[in-house]
Amino acid sequence: MGDPKGFLKVKRRISDYRPVEERINDYSEVEKQLSDDDRRDQASRCMDCAVPFCHWACPLANVMPEYQDRIFRGDWAGAWAILQEVHPFPEFTGRVCPALCEASCVLGVNDEPVTIRQNELAVIEKAFELGLVKPRPPKKRNGKRVAIVGGGPAGLSAAYFLNRTGFNVTVYEADKAVGGYLRYGIPNFKLNKDFIDRRIAVMAKEGVIFKTNTRAGAGRYAFGTTGRGVEIIDAKKLEAEYDLLLLTIGAREPRDINIPGRELGGIVQALDFLSLQNRTLATEQHDFEPVNAFRKKVLVIGGGDTGSDCVGTANRQGAEQVTQIEVMPKPPEHRSPNQPWPLWPTVFKTSSSHQEGCERLWSVNTKSFRGKDGKVSAVDVCKVETIIENGRPVFKEIPGSAFEIEADLVLLAMGFTHVVQEGLVAELGLATDERGNIRTQGSFHTSNPKVWAAGDSRNGASLVVRAIADGKAAAEAVVSSL
Repeated sequence: MGDPKGFLKVKRRISDYRPVEERINDYSEVEKQLSDDDRRDQASRCMDCAVPFCHWACPLANVMPEYQDRIFRGDWAGAWAILQEVHPFPEFTGRVCPALCEASCVLGVNDEPVTIRQNELAVIEKAFELGLVKPRPPKKRNGKRVAIVGGGPAGLSAAYFLNRTGFNVTVYEADKAVGGYLRYGIPNFKLNKDFIDRRIAVMAKEGVIFKTNTRAGAGRYAFGTTGRGVEIIDAKKLEAEYDLLLLTIGAREPRDINIPGRELGGIVQALDFLSLQNRTLATEQHDFEPVNAFRKKVLVIGGGDTGSDCVGTANRQGAEQVTQIEVMPKPPEHRSPNQPWPLWPTVFKTSSSHQEGCERLWSVNTKSFRGKDGKVSAVDVCKVETIIENGRPVFKEIPGSAFEIEADLVLLAMGFTHVVQEGLVAELGLATDERGNIRTQGSFHTSNPKVWAAGDSRNGASLVVRAIADGKAAAEAVVSSL
């Protein structure tokens, strides 16, 4: 490393957020960036450790120490040359990844870890600024045609790597634009959609073909993909026209809650709420009923990142108040003994959205919804004790702990379960596992020898970085199968 003692001289410094009173009135990205000099100082903290566990923890196997050293030396071109060989979309993970690598940083054993995520983002943005990111079409095509069904992070990653190795790649996306959860799930204040468009433009120049508003197979699709003007292509026709199909259709079936009053109006799935806001900002034409938190008392059920995104969006829409509840206990401030370094710890986090205004409650279970004139007006909840039985949490109501939360908009942010496109799965004769996701045999092969699957559609809902990594691995498996 350029300065093996840099971690002794420089303290961790993260990028600041724009002031709350400013950012709450727009949907621009909330995170600011450090200067080049400050970023070089942060990169100098990467110590010359014998075993870089950051590399081990990253699903993409990023080589963090090498490009940290290039940042420290001011060699942005060198840092980008290293990063692009293993990572297709650092502009996405640099903004929305929880940074599994930082939890495993060796420096983090006794000190604060290196700001790896923000350093990664600095590299890709500097690369675009300096004109280093240029289309790199393959020098030779191999004559093989691949259809990728699903334009989310896994599908885009597979397209990126398959195209580079000479395949003729066409990405079919049922929605109006590619990006999947990146575009329609993550709010603009975390990921501006211009950065997706910028990357897609590069991939198109490299030879990847994108066909949007195009559904493969019949059946029900995820929210937002059933609008007017959508072309439906028979799945068997695709199978016949291409040498192989790679399904990256995600696992977008939202978890629901089957309790009294669920039929009331004003109870909305989180992704529907977030998607509508993103579509509005993109001025997309759609037939969906608007959902808005203006002057409403909003209750978000679910304490994860999607719930946090709902908090930030509701505040920007002018909610009167926002409450977020989670059935699990409040996480500890620091690592617990059963999650030692270098494992990923479950710890208490305060997002930028929480800073903008939100009451947060833990160990709270939802019992029923109550309403007036067919619309929700209050939610009956209770405090619970969490007991682990057979390795799974069981929630037991604490006697006398019941109370109500006033709410005229309830957002269900409890995660996702399985793939939605049952019609496509059935048409191609694919087997599914006990969770309802596409079953793969060995690597990424499905029960149909011509069809492969990758990302959340085979693994279940997970992180963006894991979807990107699975798309990359699927591409490598396809190349190895030839």
